[in-house]
Amino acid sequence: MENNLGERESTTLSEVRIILIGWRWAGKSFSGNTILRNERFECGRTRTTQTEVRHGAVEGRQLTVVDAPGWSSSLSLTEIPEGDKRRFKLNASKCLPGPHVFLLVVPIDSAFSVDNRRTVEEHMKLLGERVWRYTMVLFTCGDFLEGKTIEQHIESEGDSLKWLTVRCRNRYHVFNNKDKRNSDQVTQLLQKIDEMMRDNDGSWYQVDEQTLNTINEKQREVVERAGMRRTRSQEQMMTLIPEMKPIPKLRLVLLGSRSVGKTSVGNSILGFKEQEDGQRTARSVARQGFVGETEITVVDTPGWWKGFSVVDTPESMREEVKRSPFLCLPGPHAFLLVVDVDASFNLKHSDAVTSHVELLGGEVWRRTIVVFSRGDWLGSHTVEEYIEGEGKALQSLVERCGNRYHVIDNKNADDGTQIMKLLEKITETVAGNGGDYFVPDQKIFATIETRRLSVEGAAQQRQSQVVAKRKALRGDSKELSELKILMLGEKTFGKSATGNNLLRTEVFATCANESCQMEEAEVAGRLVTVIDTPGWRRDSSCCTEEKDKEIVRGLSLSRSGVHAVLLVVPLDLTFREAQQAALEEHVNLFGADVWKHAVVLFTYGDTLADKSVEEHIEVEHGALRWLIDKCENKYHVVNNMKKTDTGQVNELFEKIEEMVAGNGGRLFYPEMNAVHLRIDEKFGRRQLKLVLKQRLAEEYRKRELELMAGFKETLLHLQAEVKGQSVTSTKSKLLIDVTKIKATGIVQRRKDGKEKEESINLKISQEIEKLEKNIETKSSELNRGSMDVLLPNFKREGPAPSTAGSLSQMENPTRHFDKVLGWLSTLEIGRNYDNEMTLNFSQTTSGYRSVLPQDDLDFDE
Repeated sequence: MENNLGERESTTLSEVRIILIGWRWAGKSFSGNTILRNERFECGRTRTTQTEVRHGAVEGRQLTVVDAPGWSSSLSLTEIPEGDKRRFKLNASKCLPGPHVFLLVVPIDSAFSVDNRRTVEEHMKLLGERVWRYTMVLFTCGDFLEGKTIEQHIESEGDSLKWLTVRCRNRYHVFNNKDKRNSDQVTQLLQKIDEMMRDNDGSWYQVDEQTLNTINEKQREVVERAGMRRTRSQEQMMTLIPEMKPIPKLRLVLLGSRSVGKTSVGNSILGFKEQEDGQRTARSVARQGFVGETEITVVDTPGWWKGFSVVDTPESMREEVKRSPFLCLPGPHAFLLVVDVDASFNLKHSDAVTSHVELLGGEVWRRTIVVFSRGDWLGSHTVEEYIEGEGKALQSLVERCGNRYHVIDNKNADDGTQIMKLLEKITETVAGNGGDYFVPDQKIFATIETRRLSVEGAAQQRQSQVVAKRKALRGDSKELSELKILMLGEKTFGKSATGNNLLRTEVFATCANESCQMEEAEVAGRLVTVIDTPGWRRDSSCCTEEKDKEIVRGLSLSRSGVHAVLLVVPLDLTFREAQQAALEEHVNLFGADVWKHAVVLFTYGDTLADKSVEEHIEVEHGALRWLIDKCENKYHVVNNMKKTDTGQVNELFEKIEEMVAGNGGRLFYPEMNAVHLRIDEKFGRRQLKLVLKQRLAEEYRKRELELMAGFKETLLHLQAEVKGQSVTSTKSKLLIDVTKIKATGIVQRRKDGKEKEESINLKISQEIEKLEKNIETKSSELNRGSMDVLLPNFKREGPAPSTAGSLSQMENPTRHFDKVLGWLSTLEIGRNYDNEMTLNFSQTTSGYRSVLPQDDLDFDE
């Protein structure tokens, strides 16, 4: 809803209502103080955790400034906590009747990336499309321009920032919040707001009243349920107080996804104040400390990717989780499952948590406490409000842990009260388990150790083979003046980030790219050209012919070919059959020779910690070893978080030069016509499978109708016998033997008289009526399904083609696939004596019949 002042001719507003929105630490609160020309909002190290409203008189105007909590720069709409979404929508109600302008605060001292653009888009969706009419970009950190104009900065930043300014109809302003004496910057801002109001015919933004009421009602329900949960938690603790005993040596295991703050929670428990190095936990590690008189051992474990099931987690990481209880023998008293309150928690996250926690067995849940990290994000809201506001997924998780939970604010340097309360809850948990602790199965440890020794041996052997091969090629290799590299891989595997690392400059967008991009730079004395391609999806059914053609187009960008094809594989996700099938399907489009020029490039090298990449290869699924062997042991590891480590890039270039020497100096550039024919063949096969599935599904529906019609006929005969009549069958064979039905008691002698006869007759009539309705429904579905298929006319004159031999070896695979489809359309589907479906081939083709067992009718790729 938009309201109109009805005063378009007015040049200035006597009252201005402003809402400041944007990222955390973007300078919103500083800007609010600059606008009000007074220190009204708390700034510095304190983050805005709840919406704050301040009023003031500036240049004869009454200003209302609303400072909204900042959002995280990497979150999409689905990852924002539900409570934060509702409160963000309510911001407009804090300055009724509604804001004249939303000032979207963007700091000049940091890049505005494609990811930033996505974050803005996602948050603005919460306010509706019309919000853009009332939005102006407010650039902060104006001192960083250093003589440049803001227009020059916008143009130099790239398409994302230009998109934002255009989206805001080229309305923007610059603040230097360090220059408090420059009052003109506020005057000019107010003038621009006046101008925007005139463009909007004097209207302002207003939230729909019904929406406001719905959100407020939801908030009230959340607060009410939160109070009930808090009361229940307190009552639980009161009942266990008599059984609680001090634990002189407490043993804990931390679990959770990546970047939720597990290590910070561990440091808070142990009272460690040292600055964290920011490195990811790659191995389970135990640390000791004291809290009062209690000796505490805390085992930190590697985190899994948030929202990813255990099947996507590398085997080495899973083993580290399984190994964690053995680092605090005789066993942990409690498991602390860390969840961050500044992000959403949905069903996908719940499934990921469940699958990883249960690596330790189902008994672990009764010893698990949910510890919420980043409690500062809650502000004035309680952790119970977060639990109730997020929905069923988080509520179910907390219930599964027996309603045991705690929140920690790692930024709150208190007197240790929050840790003491956590220890009380841990003691309560131990008391609830009879004072016992979790006893790990020694057989699991023995299995892990046995496998570790086997893996180390295989890794050493592979490493020796690689060293020997590189040594043999080193004499023939030479440093090339230019290197041309093509990058292939699945979506989100880190291709673009790696391309930036190779060129030592940010040229590839790290979001999902939909087209090929070629960039070059001078690196380590070489002219390096990198071609980035769109990533494919693991599910081959999501791949399109257009996407495959775009992927292979990358090779045509370098007419002379490429020295290396880098197959990007992340170390922090598993590589199994599905990943292997997707990679092989796409790489094979380039022909068999591509493997001679292929190198497996492992990303997320920080995952390895102190392990060798060979150990990772040997411990993982056999699909990864297949890939390494296919590439003849050519692989390399990069850690894109360490961009200053130029040695990892230089070593990759050396490996490529050695491979080129082994290939006789030849570059890879296949015949592109052949590549496109393979694409046609691939999608021809897919169409063939689709047609066959549709034909078989139709035959099954026909067969189902026949069975139902036969059963109806049987029921009619039974009904006639009950009435003492005779009915002549119109079918040559009944599917259900009447005598058997008599034996089971469906048809009985009319001993009970007429009443019994009528009861049986009624039941049979009801069954017949149901069957008739089902037959009618199924017939409609069959007719509709037949029309939906809309198959082209594949029938062709002349003899059917032979299916012997590989289609890839044919002169024109696409033409032959068309013939196969035509041939398929002439086939009859029947049944043999064993009731198996069969394809009946005519004598003019092969003269045989193929049996199709039901178990083999799944043609999904």
